[in-house]
Amino acid sequence: MKLLRLLNVKKDYSLGKVTVPAIKGVSFDIEKGDFVSIAGPSGSGKSTILNMIGLIDVPTDGEIFLEERAIASLPDRELTRLRHETIGFIFQSFNLIPVLTVRENIEFPLLIGRDKKIGSERRGYVDRLIEEVGLADHERHKPNELSGGQRQRVAIARALVTKPRIVLADEPTANLDSATGTAIIELMKRINREMQTTFVFSTHDAKIVDLADHVLRLKDGLIVENTRAEA
Repeated sequence: MKLLRLLNVKKDYSLGKVTVPAIKGVSFDIEKGDFVSIAGPSGSGKSTILNMIGLIDVPTDGEIFLEERAIASLPDRELTRLRHETIGFIFQSFNLIPVLTVRENIEFPLLIGRDKKIGSERRGYVDRLIEEVGLADHERHKPNELSGGQRQRVAIARALVTKPRIVLADEPTANLDSATGTAIIELMKRINREMQTTFVFSTHDAKIVDLADHVLRLKDGLIVENTRAEA
């Protein structure tokens, strides 16, 4: 099932009177349950593509379809709902709220959703996520009491708490040591297999590229490789 499609997407940025083409026309599909690596050197356009997929940025030209719906035709209110309910985000800087505990950080997206309350079913799902990411003994800790790897585990659980169809991870291992980064990647791969959650990474990390079943390589705003592992 096609979850996401980009058709000849371009993105330009204006620097004063100068127009800088960041993405020069890319097309690709992402299937439900994919583990996708968007790789390439700095400045190749990885984060720009991730921001457009995440409905944070708007293409200059071309079309993006999410579950066969053309994003450009949707009103702002619907885009906001999709960002909250359909897409999860993981950042290299973790972006946790320092005054909240592990559990509270994970629950936070539920409290800003339409329901604004956490019933027993949702609470049970939060319990499961805390267990899945290995933080059952740390749920009352605050971010400054956690290691970098533990903070990223909180960020992963938070990204999954709304049961999104797709999780976008921008250089999720960049601020972690090698061993911790490997453990985080393996955790996300296991979640990908068990929950069939689609993951899309922008990354320099060769370990993520090696585990990906779909690799997109960018250079100067263009796709130079689009390969999918054989089933």
